[in-house]
Amino acid sequence: MSTTKKHDSGAAEGARRATEQAPESLAAGGAGRWSSKRKLSVILELLRGADLESTSRKHRVTIATLTEWRDRFLAGGEACLKTRETEPEDEEKRRLKSVVANISVENELLREKITRLEGNRPLAFWKSKP
Repeated sequence: MSTTKKHDSGAAEGARRATEQAPESLAAGGAGRWSSKRKLSVILELLRGADLESTSRKHRVTIATLTEWRDRFLAGGEACLKTRETEPEDEEKRRLKSVVANISVENELLREKITRLEGNRPLAFWKSKP
């Protein structure tokens, strides 16, 4: 029996290596996933007055993507600023309104139960004493 090994041409392995990107190219270029910190640094660069086109080329990201990131960042900041700080009095008012609403619902349910139990007639028949 022959103990010689069959050698693979290595084409698949070579092709895989040729298409892979080195980690350095991922970090330097726009390829791959962007962390929120990386996006934030680019957005802040734009907001500080950097040119959109040159920033796009520098980070290898399309202008449309940069514009979308910037718009989402600004919309999130605007939404955050719209919320009011809750005052203790407002919190108490909200709690009391909730209590009143619960009591109103319970009263309505009890009235409905009484009506069903009575069967459209008074619960107790009153007779006058002779």
